[in-house]
Amino acid sequence: MAVDTSTSVSTSWDRWFHLSARGSTNGREVRGGLVTFFTMAYIVVLNPLIIGTAQDQDGQYIGGSNIVTSIAQVTAATALCAGLVTIAMGVFGRFPVALAAGLGINGVVAFTLAPHMSWADAMGIVVLEGLLISILVLTGFRTAVFHAVPEHLKYAIGVGIGLFITIIGFVDAGITRAGNPLISFGDNGALRGWPAFTFVFGLLLTAVLVARKVRGAILIGIVTTTLLSIVIEAIAHVGPRFGPDGKVANPNGWSLNVPSWPSSVVASPDFGAIGHVSLFGGFAAIGVIAAALAVFSLMLSDFFDTMGTVFGLANEGEILTEEGEVPHLEAILLVDSLAAVAGGVANTSSNTSYIESASGVGEGARTGIASLATGALFLVAMFFSPLVTIVPHEAAAPALVVVGFLMMTQIRHIDFTDYEIGIPAFLTMVLMPFTYSITNGIGAGFVTYCLIKAVNGKAREVPALLWVVSAAFVVYFAYDPITQLLGVG
Repeated sequence: MAVDTSTSVSTSWDRWFHLSARGSTNGREVRGGLVTFFTMAYIVVLNPLIIGTAQDQDGQYIGGSNIVTSIAQVTAATALCAGLVTIAMGVFGRFPVALAAGLGINGVVAFTLAPHMSWADAMGIVVLEGLLISILVLTGFRTAVFHAVPEHLKYAIGVGIGLFITIIGFVDAGITRAGNPLISFGDNGALRGWPAFTFVFGLLLTAVLVARKVRGAILIGIVTTTLLSIVIEAIAHVGPRFGPDGKVANPNGWSLNVPSWPSSVVASPDFGAIGHVSLFGGFAAIGVIAAALAVFSLMLSDFFDTMGTVFGLANEGEILTEEGEVPHLEAILLVDSLAAVAGGVANTSSNTSYIESASGVGEGARTGIASLATGALFLVAMFFSPLVTIVPHEAAAPALVVVGFLMMTQIRHIDFTDYEIGIPAFLTMVLMPFTYSITNGIGAGFVTYCLIKAVNGKAREVPALLWVVSAAFVVYFAYDPITQLLGVG
């Protein structure tokens, strides 16, 4: 009797990824993976401009090459690493989150660590923090911290992330800019230029499609707005906002990618930067205490950024179990931790979970299949990197704003009449967008929660592990004073 292997494979695929259990389909997952890729593909362009253009203490670029070769090598490594770790997340974490070189962390590596050591030493610091987090996952510590967080604060983290990705969208599109006062609306208080028009068009289109519950609304919004931006650039020749020196050359230009068809579609990847790592060189370069504090600082940022991102996505996608837990949490956290190690080895800086994955969840992604699609596109991008430059921020940013709204709806679960939870929740939510850091928001919420409980004589209600984590955050926030006091800053 013949065995229908196709049915067996299909059933195994469905069971492994919980496709039917989460009410999804392969088509919806692939669509969600596409949306996630388009909203975070900018990292293939932006990370090389940060890591690839900075010099270490010896005046060397990544791999010891010139700046042009360095940028090419970091571009290839960024796409390769993001593709592999995102696919690993899909296979083992079975969760719709993509990973890539972490913004913020790459800036710390490029502008804080590298100037005081070699690039190999700096990437060694990144590898060490990834290994340390991996150990914390394997011992159960990272998962235990996740479980120790009060439910209301978990919701606050999700809301804060919604606000955070909203402001990322506005900043990427140039709608929100640094100015006087602290932030300004558009160009000196007004929306000027075709890129601003493109963003507004994309935002309104996506909002209407989402409100009407159109399938593929976010993807349709990104593709349509990108096509519009290509036409506008071809006719108006807007050009980039920033010049080669990184300074504003045209206030009303495109913020990152200029949406025009590239002269060459295919580019051969250069993997020359991968593997140049000195695991403990940083300790010799800046001293044991300073290096240890650097590892601790990067570790804490990676640790809690991912925790907030994963819970926020799981809650938004209604993937949580009946007990309010994230399925396969240990596997998700382990893949994320090892991704930090991979990023250091690849010389792209720590790779971490991207909150832009919320756009894919908003499109319907519920399983790791979406991550497989996103990861595959990153691998393809290694060879078609010129095509990545077609999508401008102004076309991808509307998706972040709309998804920010969707995540904001979680605020209904927080009891603001109880000040013991309301104040920490408020600080968690507002500090994420206002300081551009998920970690800062989580830390402020934890420390304030413990303090208020203690002052009200309810210290015993706080899990012991939360006290430990809050103490670690106090050290994190006081990093500069501590290093100055110890004379290692």
